[in-house]
Amino acid sequence: MDIDPVETVEQLTEQQEEARQDKATRQLNIWVAITVALLATFMGICKVKDDNIVQAMQQSQANKIDHWAFYQARNMREELAKSTELQLRLASKNAPADQKAEYQAAIDSYAKLGKEQHEKKEELKKQAEQDQIDYDNANYKDDQFDLSDALLAIAISLLAVTALTRQRWLYFLTLVPTGFGVLMGLAGLMGWHIHPTALVLLLS
Repeated sequence: MDIDPVETVEQLTEQQEEARQDKATRQLNIWVAITVALLATFMGICKVKDDNIVQAMQQSQANKIDHWAFYQARNMREELAKSTELQLRLASKNAPADQKAEYQAAIDSYAKLGKEQHEKKEELKKQAEQDQIDYDNANYKDDQFDLSDALLAIAISLLAVTALTRQRWLYFLTLVPTGFGVLMGLAGLMGWHIHPTALVLLLS
């Protein structure tokens, strides 16, 4: 049986093309696997940091509620002390001369109490306002991590489709949400002031 040189060349060409495609597919799968592993590791690190931030937010919120509650209590005590002081001042005008000193001592005592409650009330107000600042700062970072998590989840989904379809262009498309997701994650970790407010408000 004679061997057809043309057919042999075509078979060799087809085999070489299949081998080239298999190699390209293996390389693409390797890229996808490495990218998924790196993204999963990065997301894990961000998750730990984000959980700590959420705990800090909860603590700041609880502290703020407590401080405002104490503020209201101090305010009521201050108002009560002022009211009692005023009543004593009015009563002292008609009091007998031998009781003037007792009235004045009581007036001074309630005036001192009112002043103390006012000072403590203002301190609690400052603490409550600082709690709100701490909460807002933590929430700023929490938004960064949430956005990073969403973008990287999209990227991993696209990588799964890439592995199934074996489309190299889809892998490079996946790098877009990957890049932005990593950027937002690093912003949260490093304290960078990158915060796409419009997008965060859209997703919140």
